[in-house]
Amino acid sequence: MRTAPTILHLDMDAFFASAEQASKPSLRGKAVVVGGLGPRGVVATASYEARVFGVHSAMPMAQARRLAPNAAYLVPRFTLYREISEQVMGLLRALSPLVEPLSLDEAFVDLEAGEAAWDEASARLAGAKLRVDIRTVTGLTGSVGLAGSKMLAKIASEQAKPDGLVVIEPGTERALLGPMSVRTLPGVGPATGDHLRRAGITTVDEIAEAGEDELVRLLGKAHGHALYAMALAHDERPVVAERETKSVSVEDTYDVDIHDRMRVGLEVQRLADRCVRRLRDAGLSGRTIVLKVRRYDFSTLTRSETLRGPTDDPGVVREAAARLLEAVDTTGGVRLLGVGVSGLADYTQEDLFAQAQAQAQAQAQAEAAAGEAAVPEHSDEEGAQDTVPEQVPPAERRWPAGHDVRHAEYGHGWVQGSGLGRVTVRFETPYSEPGRVRTFRTDDVALELADPLPLVRGTVCDRRGG
Repeated sequence: MRTAPTILHLDMDAFFASAEQASKPSLRGKAVVVGGLGPRGVVATASYEARVFGVHSAMPMAQARRLAPNAAYLVPRFTLYREISEQVMGLLRALSPLVEPLSLDEAFVDLEAGEAAWDEASARLAGAKLRVDIRTVTGLTGSVGLAGSKMLAKIASEQAKPDGLVVIEPGTERALLGPMSVRTLPGVGPATGDHLRRAGITTVDEIAEAGEDELVRLLGKAHGHALYAMALAHDERPVVAERETKSVSVEDTYDVDIHDRMRVGLEVQRLADRCVRRLRDAGLSGRTIVLKVRRYDFSTLTRSETLRGPTDDPGVVREAAARLLEAVDTTGGVRLLGVGVSGLADYTQEDLFAQAQAQAQAQAQAEAAAGEAAVPEHSDEEGAQDTVPEQVPPAERRWPAGHDVRHAEYGHGWVQGSGLGRVTVRFETPYSEPGRVRTFRTDDVALELADPLPLVRGTVCDRRGG
């Protein structure tokens, strides 16, 4: 462990919910819960105002609604969150080449590697400046922890929440850790915590007192050694620069199991298009198409197909996903679908679309030949009409709660709710006063979904120019 607190841990405060409050003046200072809004949804993030009622991340949304019935419940806007995250990560990379993102809103930084800090005073100054820069660029707040190791820096940032900075000075680590719960240490989840509690070990001091041999006996060699070292405040894990993305995927969980095979197919096509958009936004392509299906009984099937070369063509990905779906039995219903692309590269194989077209043409010819063989020699026109597939009506436009819209007359706003053929919109922007609420028909041609606006004037919050 270092002799100076030059490992920095940043954790954005209630990130998704804070971004929504900053974006929507009418929600500032109020309870906001972001997550899946259906019966099977879970909380992604709750604002600090919602946490007062006991709402927390990973809680079932139905339970959150019982605890905080008057909170605002919103569907995540990942386009906005990713753009803000990129702005924050850019600020971190300006401090050091060694930045280890853990999620959209959390990262470690090695300040010494970037010569941004070398002792306690310089580290504290770098952390304070970072917090100011984050607020200036994004309009949001982040909590910063500084220590001589990753474990302690993360503990410090937890103590700093919300919107603070805590430095753990070298030499004070053991005294700080001793009375803390065993769950404070990395790698101690609910199961390990219960196992230690049954052995009479509930605090970090008690881990140290138990000794390394006892921990190895209880938890196994690797876990026991690592946990004992951390209890003594020894954490030599380096900050590892950002790893390459290995896959890009999207998935949806459905409030009600999908039984209709045609609907399942349409959902897979829609997911394939979303996955390709995410690929292109990242400037990537991939060779392996992956389909994920979770059935009514919670059994999960994964199927994949590897192409001759990488692609970011929606036609190719849709075709591959459709072929993979053909091999999956969806009888009984589907509760989750996902489409992903792995084997990533930063270029595409130009002949893949032709490959997909050739495969589709071959399949169509085979189906046509099979159809000709099945048609009776003396078929009449009325009988032939029976084979025409039923036309699928266009899907009703969806208006997710919290998402951005634009009205031809009233301008920019966000969806407060929808149902029974109506959608309610509050018209306001991040820079306005709380706005007025109006209700429209869901098929109103003057109303359309829009890109998120930047939280701070003069910044870019969407690659598509919103």
